Amino acid sequence: ATVRRLTMTAISNSLSLKQGFSLARPRTPFLTRTPPSSASVKFTRCYAAFANENREYVIVGGGNSAGYAARTFVEHGMADGRLCIVTKEPYAPYERPALTKAYLFPPDKKPARLPGFHTCVGSGGERQTPEWYKENGIEMLYEDPVKDIDIEKQTLTTSSGKLLKYGSLIIATGCTASRFPEKIGGNLPGVHYIREVADADALILSLEKAKKVVVVGGGYIGMEVAAAAVGWKLDTTIIFPEDHLLQRLFTPSLARRYEELYQKNGVKILKGASIKNLEAGSNGHVAGVKLGDGSIVEADTVIIGIGAKPAVSPFERVGLNTDVGGIQVDGLFRTSTPGIFAVGDVAAFPLKIYDRVARVEHVDHARRSAQHCVKALLSAQTHTYDYLPHFYSRVFEYEGSPRKVWWQFFGDNVGETVEIGNFDPKIANFWIESGKLKGVLLESGSPEEFQLLPKLARSQPLIDKAKLQNATSVEEALEIARGSLQGEAAV
Repeated sequence: ATVRRLTMTAISNSLSLKQGFSLARPRTPFLTRTPPSSASVKFTRCYAAFANENREYVIVGGGNSAGYAARTFVEHGMADGRLCIVTKEPYAPYERPALTKAYLFPPDKKPARLPGFHTCVGSGGERQTPEWYKENGIEMLYEDPVKDIDIEKQTLTTSSGKLLKYGSLIIATGCTASRFPEKIGGNLPGVHYIREVADADALILSLEKAKKVVVVGGGYIGMEVAAAAVGWKLDTTIIFPEDHLLQRLFTPSLARRYEELYQKNGVKILKGASIKNLEAGSNGHVAGVKLGDGSIVEADTVIIGIGAKPAVSPFERVGLNTDVGGIQVDGLFRTSTPGIFAVGDVAAFPLKIYDRVARVEHVDHARRSAQHCVKALLSAQTHTYDYLPHFYSRVFEYEGSPRKVWWQFFGDNVGETVEIGNFDPKIANFWIESGKLKGVLLESGSPEEFQLLPKLARSQPLIDKAKLQNATSVEEALEIARGSLQGEAAV
């Protein structure tokens, strides 16, 4: 397909910007509703109200990607009176990882609350409160999700019946939490899923009264929520079907270290366990988790963290990827439909460094993909997204915790692994394939050590595995890896 290169002038003067700008492969008054927590703001500047249904740019979704995309529009001077964000939540975009971390701290442990973690504070940027969007002329439609799209007419319909005609559309709908079916107790009172502030608020109300908590799932959500429950001094059990915690990333040896840490904190771990159903008590509230072997684990609060599904509705016609899920895009986040883009969790994009299509559910990608997409949309930037997978987690961070845990991983967890360190105080795992260092995980590293990790994963240097295995400390192993990096540069 032919790609038309548009100059900034052409972009500024065009409403329907992207006709033919894709690789094959508005009626309501401005801001009629504000979030419940926001104060009224007097405006000293004047910007366009939307007297009709035309919007130059529309972002659907109010998560991390929407907030970082909005900032990029502002940086390019293209937000004021041009940009509309449509979200199902009553809040301006916020840093979603906080919901399973500091937001769940007990009241005496300084829990995170809005407006403290609005985007873009997660990457050291300005806090974009509801007032920030008003001051920058960005139309926010709160609690009004998109229900339908007419691709031919370039029109969106929201749940309240608003019609929005877009010039360019960015789909940033993220994911929804995978749920247990209702027939096995998935919707019982006391059963929780975490994706939004309202979910976390409901969980906190349960934790305040809880005595026995069961966390279903041994991934990020499960590990983070279980650590938070420890902060509340609650009887806590993690149940999951896999052989060890965080099976998609951790090696069995690495997982064992974390499992021992959780057990030292009083958490009971049931591995390789299947769940038959969630049991209700006489009051209809969840009372226990019935396992496949017939045994019952008592619980008055159950948190389900078994993964997520890309929120593609109502955009299925835009073009889905049947292998990794989500909406298929190219290296500039363009879908096969002219004028429509997808970013963040919902985007199936070319992972250039490993030459495969991927869908990444992580805040780092949510931020970077949104920024890359908007820069490509608003400027002459044509270089494709070249993402280096990055994952991290922080647990037991509340005041009084005997040990705060923070690990980071960069790269690809393929090939053989070399583990260095005894977890006290730190540990590192190196993934090596065909002699090349493909990925590295570090627990409790220094800022300088963490900064080395993406350099190693990006360069994929040839590394002496035997020499690495003989390292007597994490610091020595990282120096060996750093040396291999310098060796690559010399070649």
